[in-house]
Amino acid sequence: MKILFSALFLLLINLTSFAQKSTYPILSIPDSLKQNANAVLRLDQMDIVIASQRSMNIKIQRVVSVLNEKGLRDINAYNHYDKTTSVKNIEAVVYDALGNEIKKIKRKDFKDQSAVGGSTLFSDSRVLYLDYTPISYPFTVAFTCEVETSNTAFIPKWYFVGGYNVSIEKCLLNVTFPKGLGFKKKEFRFDDFNIKKTADTETNLSYLATNIVAQKQEDLSPSPSDLFPKVMMGLENFHLEGVDGNATTWEAFGKWYGDKILSGTTVLTEETKTKIKALVGDEKDPVKKAKIIYDYMQKKSRYVNIAIGIGGWKPMLANDVDRLGYGDCKALSNYTKALLQVVDVPSYNTILYGDRYKEDIQTDFVSMQGNHMILAIPNKDSYIWLECTSQDDPFGYQGTFTDDRNVLVVKPEGGEIVRTKIYDDKGNIQDGKGVYTIDQTGNFSGVLKIASQGSVYASKSRVETMPPNEKEEHYKDYWDNINNLKLGKITFTNDKENIRFTEDVQLSAANYGTLSGNKMMFVVDAFNQYTGSVKRIRNRKNPFQIQRGYLDTDEIEINLPEGFSIEFLPSNYELKGKFGEYKTEIIKKDNSKLTYKRSMLLNKGKYSNKEYDEYRLFMEQISRNDNAKIILTKN
Repeated sequence: MKILFSALFLLLINLTSFAQKSTYPILSIPDSLKQNANAVLRLDQMDIVIASQRSMNIKIQRVVSVLNEKGLRDINAYNHYDKTTSVKNIEAVVYDALGNEIKKIKRKDFKDQSAVGGSTLFSDSRVLYLDYTPISYPFTVAFTCEVETSNTAFIPKWYFVGGYNVSIEKCLLNVTFPKGLGFKKKEFRFDDFNIKKTADTETNLSYLATNIVAQKQEDLSPSPSDLFPKVMMGLENFHLEGVDGNATTWEAFGKWYGDKILSGTTVLTEETKTKIKALVGDEKDPVKKAKIIYDYMQKKSRYVNIAIGIGGWKPMLANDVDRLGYGDCKALSNYTKALLQVVDVPSYNTILYGDRYKEDIQTDFVSMQGNHMILAIPNKDSYIWLECTSQDDPFGYQGTFTDDRNVLVVKPEGGEIVRTKIYDDKGNIQDGKGVYTIDQTGNFSGVLKIASQGSVYASKSRVETMPPNEKEEHYKDYWDNINNLKLGKITFTNDKENIRFTEDVQLSAANYGTLSGNKMMFVVDAFNQYTGSVKRIRNRKNPFQIQRGYLDTDEIEINLPEGFSIEFLPSNYELKGKFGEYKTEIIKKDNSKLTYKRSMLLNKGKYSNKEYDEYRLFMEQISRNDNAKIILTKN
């Protein structure tokens, strides 16, 4: 009996010990949360305590079970710090699949590096991050961090779902704040998710979300920030860069930002002023003056990236940029503004969200927003926009990083919400004109001139600066419909005055035409054939979006081989619908010469999930017609 009791006692101790050590075992995750998931957030909690206008404490607890290699990006175990933000503590614990602890990572084991490469002025802008290489999958990381900051202008947005292919077991947000600071919030897309507001008082806000299943990313889906639930928060009375601020209206906020943060940052030496005045000379036209200044700035300076959340919103002094020749977006915009002031050209700092995916400043929520700065030059009833981080962009060109979105223009009299340049679908033009010849053995040779304008210019003009091997890879990918492609002479014309990029390309290919007996067959559309496909998605859940439309036009002369006559020509084709228009035409000039014309207009827009199959059919019809073939017979 004693032996049996001792054995049971020892077993109980071992089981108790195992239960104490085992934390977040993978087996305890419900199957529904594993489906479509690369990672599962077991706990995602943020506790924000705003003690005063000048003091905010943020505690983060994030427990992530990483199911496979793709889930590594969901660990997010890092934090920035600088002279206004200190990391009080930071650590992580790694557990194996059974939930047993395998590694404890203290602050000294986190990587600590500058958040800015190649800059000495931002040496206090740093980032602590976890650099962990797993031995096997799955595993779990429990990350905790506490941060204190005097900047209360930026209360972190809270994303209940951080992205695609990640599920949420438990998610908590707790915010505590004093009564008199004008705390405000804006909620987005709560309806279809299991989110409960557990507190909403004069001094406290709390949310709890549980068991949110992972969503697969479907082709053409909107950004997660436009699809999943989130909360924006802000204070009407806040603190930024050592200055108290107020955000009740955009006008008042802009005036405060200009007067208190930007003031005194555009000072230049007399030597620089003299140089700039001499450079501009007797030019009186403000736009022509601005062009001269912009060109000077592009040649003199280079962009240094500062990680989001670092560097604040007070630009480095124009004098320092002038002396060192580099800066971030705020610094370079402000420096350009200082240079323009020398020759009496007004310009305004402009705050926005910079990204290829368009994101607006939320106009009905006055707060510090945005991640990027450009410059606005008033021009009659509109603005000329300058992207000051680029050494290549034409004057006044807005590429796909800043186009078509609400931005905040900071004018002396206050802030103004304005929409940046909208490139009309028909203005995003790619126009192809060329000729190709098919010889008697089916070999192909041709020349093509492609002129690109509008938002298409941004993607096309970068080809000019590619190394030769990347350039060749680019064109072979672009013309993946032509087997055995060989590139000949390629020349570029970058007309920055009219913002038009032209490619002149010579190319050839063996056996483009397929010979079978006394017949030859080849695809008419050699130069601009749509070879992609829109993926079939059964029971699509998400809406889809075409961010930018475009217009492709082509006119190609085709020389047929001697000794052959035309047996079959594809019919002219026309397609019209909500997604755009498509038209092809083949004109027979004589027995050996054809002209092929093609135009395709794709409309930008947001569409429901129910319209996706209709869009897929639209693109399939274009693909099918682009693959239409001519049949020739040997005489």
